[in-house]
Amino acid sequence: MMSKEQINDQIQKARDVLREADAVLITAGAGMGVDSSLPDFRGVEGFWRAYPIAKKLGLRFEELANPRWFRENPKLAWA
Repeated sequence: MMSKEQINDQIQKARDVLREADAVLITAGAGMGVDSSLPDFRGVEGFWRAYPIAKKLGLRFEELANPRWFRENPKLAWA
């Protein structure tokens, strides 16, 4: 475990690097937060399950994210 002084040194180094940079690129995407215990979006227990209509109907992402629903029930597909 790093000491408070070591952490402050690391923060200062990061600050210096950012100040000297011409640009900063920040990326994010599906699954990047999984390592930090955030649920993934499409997994069986993922964030997708939080959508009330999917949860109510017991549908998985793969079942609802299908062109069939846009033809047969657009309101459900867009829910």
